[in-house]
This record gives sequence, structure tokens and C-alpha cells, in this order.
Amino acid sequence: MKNHPFSRSLVVALAAIVPAAIGLLPSPPAFAAAESVAPLVAPNSFGLPDFGDLVERVGPAVVNISVVQERAAPEGGALEDPFYDFLRRFGVPVPGMPGMPGMPGQGGPQISRGIGSGFIVSADGYVLTNAHVVGAGAGAGEGEVQSEVTVRLIDKREFKAKVVGTDPRTDIALLKIDATGLPVVRTGNAEKARVGEWVVAVGSPFGFDNTVTAGIISAKARRLPDENYVPFIQTDVAINPGNSGGPLFNLAGEVIGINSQIYSRSGGFMGISFAIPIDVALNVKDQLIQYGRVQRGKLGVTIQGMTRELAQSFGLAEPKGALVSNVEAGSAADKAGIKAGDVVLGVNGTKIDDSGDLPRIIGDKRPGTEVKLELWRDGRTRTVTATLGEMRGEAIAGGRGEPGSPQGEDAGGKLGLVIRPLTAEEAAQLDVHGGIVIERATGPAQRAGLQRGDVILSLNNQPVSDVASFRTMIEKAGDRFALLIQRGGARIFVPMRVN
Repeated sequence: MKNHPFSRSLVVALAAIVPAAIGLLPSPPAFAAAESVAPLVAPNSFGLPDFGDLVERVGPAVVNISVVQERAAPEGGALEDPFYDFLRRFGVPVPGMPGMPGMPGQGGPQISRGIGSGFIVSADGYVLTNAHVVGAGAGAGEGEVQSEVTVRLIDKREFKAKVVGTDPRTDIALLKIDATGLPVVRTGNAEKARVGEWVVAVGSPFGFDNTVTAGIISAKARRLPDENYVPFIQTDVAINPGNSGGPLFNLAGEVIGINSQIYSRSGGFMGISFAIPIDVALNVKDQLIQYGRVQRGKLGVTIQGMTRELAQSFGLAEPKGALVSNVEAGSAADKAGIKAGDVVLGVNGTKIDDSGDLPRIIGDKRPGTEVKLELWRDGRTRTVTATLGEMRGEAIAGGRGEPGSPQGEDAGGKLGLVIRPLTAEEAAQLDVHGGIVIERATGPAQRAGLQRGDVILSLNNQPVSDVASFRTMIEKAGDRFALLIQRGGARIFVPMRVN
């Protein structure tokens, strides 16, 4: 677990007692949100909100999720699994910890156990949770991993779950259990939720099952570091390690979000938690069911936010929109005639109030979609049409079965990198020839200290020109080699040890 104030509760669980006025009805439409639903919460005799009825009605559709992962112990005796790191922090003994059976360094496999939560979104067994609950994201792809996911209902029935798919970019995972006639949640409209509105979460913080917490929405559309596709709902609902993956309900018993992250300097709740809006999760769910993976549109621009000073210099009355600072050669934006200095004010009639809105709106659309962009250029607006490309990194070590990832004994699978080529503009800006950019580092690459944004220039003093040549080079390099990288204005050698 990274030492960073934004903590994803990797040993998760926000399971259990939340509203299912839903789930007890005979097969309601899987994801239909009622236009107008009466609140399930009324003041008690003391004039305070009473959440009892809400919790009783929706609890059956909230589930506990337990995950067991087995992988070969890493060389050197240090457990790298995030579940282990969490349990170690809070003193929970698990197999593989010092003094316990299966201690790494003694030849046994590394066993990690995690708990989490989710909620049933269709009567035939589809369950939504966080990707990091089932082990996708940080740490995924590090060696051969065998996972067993179990879903437990509030009535104590247990089912082995299949991971239909995950989307680490939004931290969403879709599970499937072999059951019918299940209680399901009703989904609400996160856009209509208001700051100051009461919300309720249920889960298993620190393993305490069926814990109900309540609070208010503190802010909407929060942008977190390295998160471009999720406009988080910020709340003051008590969310702790063990709460991730469970639903956030409004007073009508509708799910409006999935609890995903907390801001903490201690590892525990400090009054700031974040939930993924339900519309983001349902979009991911639909794509995973229909296509088996999530595809996102790509415009091919680098943008920055608009300040009042910038707006004035461009002749805009308000500091709104996304300022284009770079256009990728050959991209959808380039073909549409978009230029550096243009300000994107809208997409298909949807206004861009904040620059962070643009990646989300474009990413929600499928590659090949035609969009109309409202631009501000030379003191006036104009409209251009662009046909979106696909946003994707070339996976050299993704999760097993991830589309685009290498199959079999690809040496890149041992390294743990998702990379892409440098664009011409990036190469000119960095004054480099060739090179590839790291989009994500896991496994050995992460342990070596490689980070997103690092530019790999050479391997064992042999220049890296493109992704294909890099793949060939690491196949021939063996288990130990050195990478020359550029990070910011500095160049450093990073020693790599794969196994």
C-alpha cells in the first residue's frame, strides 16, 4: 500500500445492511431508477433522522465479498501484496506473515485474504464492487495469481463468484454468481444528488460486519490525483479500510455511488471519503457484459484548466472550458483541425465548465463515435466534428485475460508495465529520440521505483525506439538489467530484477 493520503481500502468490505426496498420485489428491472421515490427516512421522536426502515428494506441486496489470492512468495522474503500490507498495519495475523505458516522465504506460497462488499444489480446474479476488492489494479499482474472470490448474502448463503471483468481506471469490478430471484438494488441519479444531502453507507470496517454509517454529501465532481475519469462524490460518511466496494444510498434507498477511497494521514477515517457515481459504474458494467472490456474514446489533446487570467487573455467572459495545449499528430483532434490554443467549450451540446469534464465526457463514448465540439478560437466560437479514436495503453503486463495483454511466457509479463510510444510533441519537448512512456507500473517495475510518466530511453545501454523493440529487448535481457529513464529533467539508471 503506497504511503499516500489517498488510501484505497484494499482489504475491503462495505457489505451488508443497506436499503433494498428493491431486492425483495419480484424481479424488478435490473437498473431502473424510479422517477420519484418517497424517502424511507423520517424524523424520530427527538426530531433526528431515523435510518432504521431504510436499512431494513435494502439490506438483503448488499453482500459481503471475501477474496483469497495465492501466488509464489517474492524473492527476498518481503510480502508485496496490498492485502498483507493492510493486515500488517492493523496487526491481523494471516498466513504468510512472520511467525505464521507459509512465511515467505521458507518456500511456501503467499496466501492473502481480503474482505470487501458489493451489491446485487440484477436478479440473475450480477454484483458490482471495486476492482481493488478483487485484486485488480495496484499489484495485479505480479506473477501468476490464483484468486477465489466468494459472495455471501445477508441470509448467510455463499456463492463462488466469477469475475466478469474489471476496469482499474474507474476501480469498478463486475462479478457473477450462479443464482436467480435475488434481491436487487434500485439505482438513483447521482447528478441530482445535492451537496448537504443525507446519505447512508453499510459495510464491514476493520471486519465488523453490517456496520451502518451516515453523513452528508460534502462536495460533488471531485478530481483526485491521477483520476481523470471519475467525478467523485465526497462525503463525511465514516468509511474505513474494509468499507470499499459497497453502496452509498440516498434517503429514498437508491444507490448513488460506490464507496472507493478515503483521504487519510493515519490509515483510518478522517472525515473525507469518496464514492464513484453510480452512472459511471453502470456504464462500465454494461460494457463489460456486452464487450468483455471497457473501451473509451480518445480525442488526442493535452489540456489544462482555465484561470481567470487565461480567460481574459483569450477573450472569454468566464474561466470555463478546457484549454488545448497540445494536439497529438494523426489523432482525432488533429484530423478535425483542432489546434493548440483552442478552448473546448462543449461536446454534443454538453457544456465543459471544468477542464476535467472533457476527459470524462470523451472517455464515456466508444471509439468511432462522431462528436461535435464547440471551440473558442480567435475571439469567436466555431463547431468542428471529430471521430474518436480509442484510449488504450499497450499492455506489456496486464491482468490475465486482459485484452491486448501478451499471452503465454511473454517476458514483458514479468516486468509489470503498461507503456505507450512517445508522441512527436512529447519527444520534442523532452528533447529525446525514441523512448516510451510508462502508463502504469506494477510488480517488479513498481518495486524498482518506476512510476507513471517515466520515459524509458534504453535497456542495458541499448536505445529503446518503440514498444515492439522494447518487448524484444526484455525477452533477451534475462532477469537482471538496467533501464535508463528520464523523470522530469533528470536521467537515472534503474536496476531491474525480474524474479
